[in-house]
Amino acid sequence: MLLLALGLILFLAPHSVRIFADDWRSAQIGRLGEPAWKGIYSVVSIAGLALIVWGYGAARTAPVALWDPPVFTRHLASLFTLAAFVLLAAAYVPRNRIKAAIGHPMVVGVKLWAFAHLLANGTLADVTLFGAFLVWAILDFRAARRRDRAAGAARPGGTLAGDAATVVVGLVAWALFAFQLHGWLFGVRPFG
Repeated sequence: MLLLALGLILFLAPHSVRIFADDWRSAQIGRLGEPAWKGIYSVVSIAGLALIVWGYGAARTAPVALWDPPVFTRHLASLFTLAAFVLLAAAYVPRNRIKAAIGHPMVVGVKLWAFAHLLANGTLADVTLFGAFLVWAILDFRAARRRDRAAGAARPGGTLAGDAATVVVGLVAWALFAFQLHGWLFGVRPFG
């Protein structure tokens, strides 16, 4: 659990600078330059992600059960995760109304993904991992919306073609992950 906690700190800390110290971040970018800032940010994040994977894998070998989720929560998790993949696609597919309406669909997708996994998993490692991401995503979304309001951010509207592309990309990515990659990467097959 220590590796998992350290990984979460290393990964989420740089991703939280805009939440808690946006002025400091701007000063560091001004002092170091954007490429150096992004380099440091990336190295710390990658190290954190590696520790998360290693720590979560180690914690799963000796799980500490907190509760036994009912079977229906796995179905809910699949549905919520499908929506999370569509939201993730909305962050990148141009001219879609989801991004125009939400503003930060990737962060909302992370919230939904984390919540879905908390519903379907009941070990200490799961609560630590997915709970940390859920709390981070809630705080990040709130901070991003506050920045948007302060800047008077306006988002371009979307089109039906952009909406359709977003949904198709999200569905295809979700299906690939749910039916193939999730089992291969994590040893858990959501559908069999």
